Amino acid sequence: MSENTTKKPRPSLTEGPIAKTLILFSLPILLGNVLQTLNGSINAIWIGKYLGEGGLAATSNANIIMFFLISSIFGFAMAAVIMIGQNLGGQKVEEAKKVVGTSAVFFLILSIVVALFGLLFSHTILDWMNTPADVKDLAVTYTRIIFAGVPFMFGFNLIMAILRGSGDAKTPFYFLLLSAVLDIVLNPLLIQGMGPFPKMGIAGSAVATFVAQLISFVLLIVYLYQKKYFLRITKKDIPLLRINWMIIRTLLQKGLPMGLNMVVVSLSNLILIHLVNSYGSESTAAFGVAMQISSYVQMPAMAIGGAVTSMAAQNIGAGRWDRVNRITWTGVGFNIMMTGLIVVILHLFNREVVSFFLPPEGKAIEIGVHINNLTLWSFIIFGVFNVVAGVVRSAGAVVFPLIVAFVALLLVRIPLATILANKYGFDVIWWSFPISFSVAAAMNLLYYRFGKWKQARMIPSKT
Repeated sequence: MSENTTKKPRPSLTEGPIAKTLILFSLPILLGNVLQTLNGSINAIWIGKYLGEGGLAATSNANIIMFFLISSIFGFAMAAVIMIGQNLGGQKVEEAKKVVGTSAVFFLILSIVVALFGLLFSHTILDWMNTPADVKDLAVTYTRIIFAGVPFMFGFNLIMAILRGSGDAKTPFYFLLLSAVLDIVLNPLLIQGMGPFPKMGIAGSAVATFVAQLISFVLLIVYLYQKKYFLRITKKDIPLLRINWMIIRTLLQKGLPMGLNMVVVSLSNLILIHLVNSYGSESTAAFGVAMQISSYVQMPAMAIGGAVTSMAAQNIGAGRWDRVNRITWTGVGFNIMMTGLIVVILHLFNREVVSFFLPPEGKAIEIGVHINNLTLWSFIIFGVFNVVAGVVRSAGAVVFPLIVAFVALLLVRIPLATILANKYGFDVIWWSFPISFSVAAAMNLLYYRFGKWKQARMIPSKT
């Protein structure tokens, strides 16, 4: 009887009012993104309070490694989201289960390889990063424990991807909340050794993250089986836990370009930081604060982009192209409203927000306010191209958005910021934001209107 309850995929994103569905689906993703950012910020406060600058320097190096790892699996997770969404849109539950089974095996093998590599070569990796000698031992200790938790981190990200592909964004948020609360509470207890907890120093912070991810991952699996989630692998589905090479090929062919997209963004930011550093420490501090603020401004666009990808994938699988078009423009409209509202509020309280991060005296605060004045509004344009790219990717057309990111961020933004800044001054760096975002939005909109993205195929004809 329980197996009969698993035949119809639910919740479905192929019916009902688009605007309401999009808001309800994107809101948990948005809150999850905010939660993860706050989690990192609060943990940094604990480390700074109990371990000082050395602890912060050690963890910042490890966090760069973790961002790279998350970026590396982002594309594969998104490919799984789209494949599952298209299959469920076409009412092909068994095909979606094949994707779940193969993805689980693929992520397990990948996570074990990465964890072992990190445990064995933490010293070498940190040497490559020019980690300061005085924090090297702390960084190695922290990094090794974080690498040990990679299987749970990868597994957690895969299950979140599967749930979002099936139309459920709330469950991932609840377990992200659990993970964040555990991490925040355990950090000071294990760093300082409060009550029955041992004093572990920098290792305590890493163990807190490890334990939080492990507990949340295990409880999420238990919850899904108790709820008889329709994509769970039951006893009769065990043969699906294998390497299906057609699905693996799709994960690689479609996932790698989406992962490389994040690499392009990271590379562009690294080059920009290198350039800003040449203008002195006050400019660097101001730029760091401006980027911290902009990371929150981008969150609605990222959440709506993720939501439209899942929604469009299911509707493409169902052949509902009329709804796909409406999802696109509803997503664009919501992004303009939500990001626009945040931008207006930040402009009204620009100095107050910047002064929250920087001391009131000195030039840095003036530079930070000026950067915000020139760049914040451009993230509305960023949201437009991010939403349109999300829809295009949901059909399986993943290469063109990568080309757009490469052209806009590396061939437009960086030359503008480097070459023209020498001639026309510091402000050109900040004007490179709206200019590069406008180029990306124009390219994506033209491809959406005239390109052949609807002819792309995500799912192999035979799995």
